[in-house]
Amino acid sequence: MNLARAATIILAKELRTEFRTLELLQATVVFVLVVLVLFSFTFDPTASESRRFGPGLLWLAFLFAGSLMLHPSFTREQTNETLAALRLAPIEPFAILLGKVLANFLFLLLAEVLLLPIFAVLYNVHLASVLGRLLLVLVLGTLGLTTTGTVFSAIASQARMRELLLPLLLLPVLTPALIASTEATAGLLGDPPELRQVWLAFLVAFDVLFLTATWLFGEYLLEE
Repeated sequence: MNLARAATIILAKELRTEFRTLELLQATVVFVLVVLVLFSFTFDPTASESRRFGPGLLWLAFLFAGSLMLHPSFTREQTNETLAALRLAPIEPFAILLGKVLANFLFLLLAEVLLLPIFAVLYNVHLASVLGRLLLVLVLGTLGLTTTGTVFSAIASQARMRELLLPLLLLPVLTPALIASTEATAGLLGDPPELRQVWLAFLVAFDVLFLTATWLFGEYLLEE
């Protein structure tokens, strides 16, 4: 079975599992919403303050929501030894990781898109004129987050303190991508809006680097 077909099957399995209950998606949306509302009432930001602090708060909320969503990626496969069964299937180990990365990417991106209008209202920012470029930043930043998060979820799933280990592994590695995503978002919310190519190039390089590393070391990641 080729890589694309195997990854598509894993992706379909993940989508069916999640959309059967919507537990992770609902929890993620509620978590980000609570964070955004809490900071909005705490700071009561003006338009200029929102352009300064809003992007950082937004990506910080996405980071912690992503950690919440990514944690069960492999821990739920331990039930009935599902991961062991997947590894015995005649597919590349990277196909398992790629299918899960794509599923986590779609789940988190959907939550982000649903929450963007709420962010715009609470923080008094106008997104209509920059929506296309902002979605590009969200796609690149979210892909980096879910790629690294899925990999570290696979590593942490075998540990005893897996709930604590995932954020500890994820935060240092993901910091450069978060900075680039925040700076790119801040530029789009500026007056006038501007999307600096250096941040886009950094995010693309980050995504390519970690996807390539996942492909090269996929078998070892699942063994660990």
